[in-house]
Amino acid sequence: MSNKIFVTQPYLPPQEEFVPYLQKIWESKHLTNGGPFHEQLEQELAQYLGVKYISLFSNGTLALITALQALNITGEVITTPYSFVATTHALWWHGIKPVFVDIDPITCNLDSSKIEEAITSKTSAILPVHVYGTPCDNKRIAKIAKENNLKLIYDAAHAFNVKENNASIVNYGDLSILSFHATKVYSTIEGGAIISHSAEMKRHIDDLKNFGFRGETTVVAPGINAKMNEFQAAFGLLSLKYIDEAIFKRKQIAKVYESELCNVIGIRVLQRNENIKHNYSYYPIFIDAEKYSKTRDELYASLKENNIFGRRYFYPLISEFEPYKDLESSAESNLPKANKIANSVLCLPIYPDLSLDDVCRICKIIKQ
Repeated sequence: MSNKIFVTQPYLPPQEEFVPYLQKIWESKHLTNGGPFHEQLEQELAQYLGVKYISLFSNGTLALITALQALNITGEVITTPYSFVATTHALWWHGIKPVFVDIDPITCNLDSSKIEEAITSKTSAILPVHVYGTPCDNKRIAKIAKENNLKLIYDAAHAFNVKENNASIVNYGDLSILSFHATKVYSTIEGGAIISHSAEMKRHIDDLKNFGFRGETTVVAPGINAKMNEFQAAFGLLSLKYIDEAIFKRKQIAKVYESELCNVIGIRVLQRNENIKHNYSYYPIFIDAEKYSKTRDELYASLKENNIFGRRYFYPLISEFEPYKDLESSAESNLPKANKIANSVLCLPIYPDLSLDDVCRICKIIKQ
């Protein structure tokens, strides 16, 4: 393959269909601060996702930072080491100590059986991640949070339109955070959102993302500037028209990977649950070096030699990075399963415009 194939590629709607949106922005001269496209996108996303209240943000990280502020989270928060660093960085920005708990090696999510032993008098919340869009063990986590009077915030950056038993998983927890970054299944170029459950909480969140202003002369909270602008919202409105088609194409790619790789000795693919409607945001495989005869990193290098650029999501663990490596909960002995998964995972290319012929060639290289 002469052309480089990366792990993902943004799905762009037809350029000519975006022009009328731009013309309307030029006519209205309304660029940000809750313009008409912003309001329309909130309404359409709420309906599409099956949620009552959604607040749009300029990016997912600011959405998570604001969610922590909205719920007055302090002290310690129990979370996963197996995620993108933004999950834990949001805690750091609030001066909150992350407490890492090991993961379930099958789902790659926070191991709910390990949470209670990590709770201390300083614990104020649990912050799980729906890794690769696979739902966490919500019932058990919700029960633990309720019994210990803890807030529950989900990082649902991977979970756009994922449903469990026909219900959106972004309705889990006190708040859920979405990312609409260009690398995600659904994109507003940059962007994010908070899903909340009451008009009062939505209003509080909307205050916080606009410097704390409520009206022209009243500031009700020490807010931040995290508003989504009209260009992002317009792109999001157009992209929403094509999202079902994009997810369908991802599903077809995932089917090829699964059929071609599920019987390869030393390769494990992520299990799919029939009760879950997936969005196929990632396609991770897990390499057992002894059985496969190559390490994960050797396979990673072999693919690169063929212009195929997978990613080792998520390696290294967040707990190994400089800001967090000295925490007691970052000890390797505390996270044996997370370390094993981080050292064996490789996410393969998956995006709507990836041809099935290229997918088959990727599988051929892996099988060889």
